[in-house]
Amino acid sequence: MKLFITGIGTDVGKTITSAIITQALEADYWKPVQAGDLDNSDSHKIQRYISNDKTVIHENSYKLNTPASPHLAAKLDGITIDLKRIIEPKTKNYLVIEGAGGLLVPLNDNDSIIDLIKEDYKIILVSRHYLGSINHTLLSFEILKSRNLEVAGIIFSGDENQASEEIILNKTKAKFIGRIDDEPYFDQNVIQYYADLFRENLLAL
Repeated sequence: MKLFITGIGTDVGKTITSAIITQALEADYWKPVQAGDLDNSDSHKIQRYISNDKTVIHENSYKLNTPASPHLAAKLDGITIDLKRIIEPKTKNYLVIEGAGGLLVPLNDNDSIIDLIKEDYKIILVSRHYLGSINHTLLSFEILKSRNLEVAGIIFSGDENQASEEIILNKTKAKFIGRIDDEPYFDQNVIQYYADLFRENLLAL
């Protein structure tokens, strides 16, 4: 099983979600494109958050120096992102693939994050609660639908917002995997707690 983790925008909780899923399944992890924070990248964070000895963290296809949209970060580095150079790592394990930002974040003049999603990927959408998040979540579903891609499950990020969650689940008919509350901090123990909480729903995807 290959799980593609995407979000309704930037800083909605994709990396924490990816850590939880990676730990829950003792999966391998791969972030194809990393823009900025190369000394404390999402791959580094995953390594700190997980506590199993089975996960392999695969190298980014692109490591860009500037924390910006990948198309701009690449331009500043004097390169152009080429989808043909983004090669999925081979593994017999589960694979968690983390996108960058939202689905329409540009990689170059023609391609966006959504173009990294392959037919055999199961898509998990992370929706963080804020004013406007219902619209952003439904727009994400619509763009995926327009590409004949289905969301396998949704994870909400932030303390419970029953009104938002109910209307999103009702309109999308998405499978609810779980919610990650606004914890005071995240460490291996907190990640393990959510991994145990979500594991059954993840395995049922």
